[in-house]
Amino acid sequence: MSSTLALPSAEEEIWRYSRIGELDMSQFTPGTVRTVVSRGDAFASAQSRAGIAMKTPADVFAEMNLASGVETTFVLPKGVYSDEVIEVTHYVETDGIVAFPRLVIDTEGDGEITVVERFISSDSIRSLICPVLEVRASAGATVNYVGINQLGLRTWMIAHQQTAGYRDSNTRLNTVALGGDYARVRAEARLVESGANAQQLALYFASGTQMHDFRTLQRHEAPRTYSDLLFKGAIGGSARSVYTGLIRIEKNAAKSEAFQTNRNLTLGAGAWAESVPNLEIETNEVKCSHASTVGSIDEDQRFYLESRGIPPEVAERLVVFGFFKDVLDRLPGRVDTADLEAQVAEKLRLEGVL
Repeated sequence: MSSTLALPSAEEEIWRYSRIGELDMSQFTPGTVRTVVSRGDAFASAQSRAGIAMKTPADVFAEMNLASGVETTFVLPKGVYSDEVIEVTHYVETDGIVAFPRLVIDTEGDGEITVVERFISSDSIRSLICPVLEVRASAGATVNYVGINQLGLRTWMIAHQQTAGYRDSNTRLNTVALGGDYARVRAEARLVESGANAQQLALYFASGTQMHDFRTLQRHEAPRTYSDLLFKGAIGGSARSVYTGLIRIEKNAAKSEAFQTNRNLTLGAGAWAESVPNLEIETNEVKCSHASTVGSIDEDQRFYLESRGIPPEVAERLVVFGFFKDVLDRLPGRVDTADLEAQVAEKLRLEGVL
């Protein structure tokens, strides 16, 4: 890919603390991932609906994604409440490529749909994947989305997620980030009509030299809208994480409620986490809060467990799983979390905690 491509810079606030300066696009050639869809035939659509939530590309990576024309689209008809979980799995199997998968979830009325999207590669693959997710939750609809990063330790991800929620809709945007070398997710939830509700939830675990990077926006554009964000991460080895989030309440969004929480657990002296929550409120009669923490395992919790005969390494494992439990419990009920828990346990083992 052309080395003259204008990339963003860490001088820009939205890219602050990132590793964007390390990216050399000339090392990659355009390619595709192998995408497998399970149980999605009833909702699959051949018609492109790109732009239903992201009206204009958020940056150069989203622009390249749109230009690629690669799209998987699901449309939920009015009044359909699906009990099945649609699974979309992207396998990155070619070394040295940059790929741009796009997933679009659209609803045409009230109803409910659940989609799990996975990104998988082996540790031998050195590539870049730039996915885009667009969700439009129409009046009365519920959209459950879970994005799971299981990429190998040499693959980069620069992802965008954008949702638009209409009257009395529910959008649940969930992310589990365990893999990748540098993995970035920019997640924006717009609440565009009264009564819209959005939940943004993330569990991330960076180990070794990994870096997880999250940028979020909760944008209230209508009155009586509600959003709740909970991001929890563990960082071990010499890994790093970044979270910067913004709640923005527009002038006409009175009586809205918005909450934002980011918690980070460092598992060693070399681990580093940055957490920057922000509020922009343009009107009165709102309820908003934001909170963030970065800290190591609580010594009182460790002592409590060890005093009851639990070995130190088991005590640390229990503390970490307890830390993540409320995130796992809030994932859609039809999503099997056993595999995710096993992967967290394996990362703890590699960190010497298990």
